[in-house]
Amino acid sequence: MTEPVFRCPDHGVTTAQECPECGGNTRKLLGGERRRRLSKFVSGALRHFPEEAGLELDRGGWTDYDDLARVVKNKYDWADRELLDAVVETDPKGRFESGDDGQIRAAYGHSVDVDLDAGVDDSADREDDIPDRLFHGTDPANLDSIRAEGLQPMGRQRVHLSGTTEEAREVGRRHAKNPVVLETDAAGMLADGLPIAKRGESTYTCEAVPPEYLNVRAE
Repeated sequence: MTEPVFRCPDHGVTTAQECPECGGNTRKLLGGERRRRLSKFVSGALRHFPEEAGLELDRGGWTDYDDLARVVKNKYDWADRELLDAVVETDPKGRFESGDDGQIRAAYGHSVDVDLDAGVDDSADREDDIPDRLFHGTDPANLDSIRAEGLQPMGRQRVHLSGTTEEAREVGRRHAKNPVVLETDAAGMLADGLPIAKRGESTYTCEAVPPEYLNVRAE
């Protein structure tokens, strides 16, 4: 269930009804359902259907924040700039990145063609930011093909991995009631020259995971 969002006059937005900084009262900005709807639309517009939403992404996936605020208002007449700011600032998974000159992009999960490392001198996939083991939740019905072919991007540009088994299982539940969790030998991939990038709070991406780096996680 998506939590509501509140604002403390002194310390900004929070998902707590009492400000965690000062303990003071807060003003409710968004109920859980509207927060979920707005977050889902913003994520979709930045990842999957920018043209349909009325946005133009550059090669790195960036768009003007003012343009995003405009298309959000066109979609939901109740969604003003303050509410958009609140959704972006409180996103629990780090789905959004803010750039220079008032720009924004999705940090990961694109199905449209973007290059998240475009124009970046220092690669985002620094090895010291990558855990030795990463995880992926999936439908057990997919295991035979994964054992044969490894993990492939499917409808997205890159394979997405999670930092913990709990997060992987949560993702897997989108596809199966009782998902299986695969453990990825991330250290082995990096040692063999297969890059992995950290995106968001606990999401990691790569072009693919060959089957030899995968094991079914025992419960």
